[in-house]
Amino acid sequence: MPISSIDEALEDLRQGRMIILVNEEAADSDGFFCVPAEKVNADIINQMLHHGRGVIYLALTEERIRQLGILLIPHESSNFSGHLFGAAFSARLEGVPAVSAKGRAHTIQVAVADQSKHADLIVPGHIQPIQARSGGVLARSGRAEASIDLARLCGFTPAGVICHILNDDGAVALLPDLEQLAERLGIKVVAVTRLIAYRLRNESLVKRAAEEIFPTIHGGMYKAIVYRNEVDASEHMALVKGDISNPDSVLVRLHSECLTGDVFGSERCDCGDQIRQSLRLIDQAGKGVLVYMHQEGRGIGLTNKIKAYALQDRGFDTVEANLELGFKEDLRDYGIAAQMLRDLGVKSVRLLTNNPRKISGIEEYGVRVKERVPLEVSPRDTNIHYLRTKQKKLGHLLTNLEAKPAKS
Repeated sequence: MPISSIDEALEDLRQGRMIILVNEEAADSDGFFCVPAEKVNADIINQMLHHGRGVIYLALTEERIRQLGILLIPHESSNFSGHLFGAAFSARLEGVPAVSAKGRAHTIQVAVADQSKHADLIVPGHIQPIQARSGGVLARSGRAEASIDLARLCGFTPAGVICHILNDDGAVALLPDLEQLAERLGIKVVAVTRLIAYRLRNESLVKRAAEEIFPTIHGGMYKAIVYRNEVDASEHMALVKGDISNPDSVLVRLHSECLTGDVFGSERCDCGDQIRQSLRLIDQAGKGVLVYMHQEGRGIGLTNKIKAYALQDRGFDTVEANLELGFKEDLRDYGIAAQMLRDLGVKSVRLLTNNPRKISGIEEYGVRVKERVPLEVSPRDTNIHYLRTKQKKLGHLLTNLEAKPAKS
């Protein structure tokens, strides 16, 4: 059963039909039933309890948690690491047990009603609140955030109900089982990764913060435009040369921040060489854009990057080091970069890259790559293993990686 599009999911959610949420389209992804809180009724709660068997969570915004006076405590778990949970609560419903499907549905409706307040809730109870991060899936790729984003995109109150899905034997259900369950129930499976892409394609999340012209020693004069990401306050920069308003494809380099290589000249990588070469090539072309993204160490951050260096000294390659630290081989995303280019009026590019994933990554967000322009620099004895790893394990299109003779 194929993963459904976000538009297909929104159509079902508006009709009050559940979906199954997975983090990504991978066989080891677990899943949650999901429905906007406004559309919850006793039948849906009963289905979640019968087919899901996990805890039913009510995902609320920080503002709503505060309005209801819910006391929060940190909670660490494999599914909700770093989230804040509140004390379980119920709402009064005369003659109906709060633990029943009808009682739980009533509690959820009370919790999301505009006029409700703390006095309308009884603690302890049978609905578990969880506070989603502000910014939704763009701030944290989680099912709680996704449920709120989907409710908002449907035009409902930003609150979602999710329930972890277990198999009949009590084990956590993974994607193959979830797809079979979805087919039996006639509901859709949706990936959080697709929701992230959907929001980045359809919402404007970057804002120009400052701009000014300055000279560089590698590529002459550029206009620096600083963009602020309104989701997490990250700042990124576009260096623009010449008139890029011409509809012809613009020479563009998407460069992820590398403090060690770009600034301090580390020879463990080729990042510093690549950024300098990019500036020179754009200067020779007379126009172009270098987008400098705040995503250090392929997205793992500076601290973990230095930890990865230590692992590399123990014999790990760069991919193995990321995996050893608990990360994917490459966490970078190019949605914000695509939004910056669209703000600049750039829709078609000649992309300076050796990385095919970067091409598909930017095209996913609506920027057409008309041509890949190779960006190879001379390898060094100190980074030849790094470059070979990029070629063999990450698919980078590199040549000239023969070993250099040892220095006498």
